[in-house]
Amino acid sequence: MSDKTFRHGSDLTESQIQENYEYFLDFLKEKFSGERLEKLLVMYSEENLGLQLATAPASGKKHFHNAHTGGYLQHVLDVEKTSRGVQKLYETIGGEIDYTEEERIMAAIHHDLGKLGDETGPYYIPNTDEWSMNKQGLLFKHNSKNQFWKVTDRALYTLQRFGIVLTWKETLAIKLSDGMYDEASASYLKTYDPEKGLRNNLARLIHVADYLACNAEHDVAKRES
Repeated sequence: MSDKTFRHGSDLTESQIQENYEYFLDFLKEKFSGERLEKLLVMYSEENLGLQLATAPASGKKHFHNAHTGGYLQHVLDVEKTSRGVQKLYETIGGEIDYTEEERIMAAIHHDLGKLGDETGPYYIPNTDEWSMNKQGLLFKHNSKNQFWKVTDRALYTLQRFGIVLTWKETLAIKLSDGMYDEASASYLKTYDPEKGLRNNLARLIHVADYLACNAEHDVAKRES
């Protein structure tokens, strides 16, 4: 693993942002291999999504989670770390781990990939309107040049754009990572028909990890404010 320290916080320097980017690339090299690793490194290269990966916020409003430069990368690594803990707890009460370690990591670090934007530009751009910044806490706004997508749909599109093939378990885990906060997920999650219910636990794990990570990031921000 990288000998660099991953930096958390809302006031990262340019060099710390660069170190976090390099840390993530080293993380990929440790967890993946072969063609999948090669394509991930292409997707996250400086020529493609590297700059957005390193600098994007995780959300746009001050009272949401990680609404600061570099917040996205911090968040996806928080979700990966949280998913490890949730899995361990789930196992202790008899839950079935019916997916691979690589599937867990892949889904965790890509559940919000749509927040890096697409070929037309970044998903979030800095807000320059002082009124909405001060009154609404809108620090970043959505880029109107982007085609509208649900974040998880754009995530899946982006991965296929770079030729990165997902397993069906990874696909559902990314698609359903927002849980019941996304009405489109109801047909997968809100069913009493065993024939239509989820046949794998990865999607549940990633949603719980995302939910807990977001709340923990809120707690950190409150302590720092």
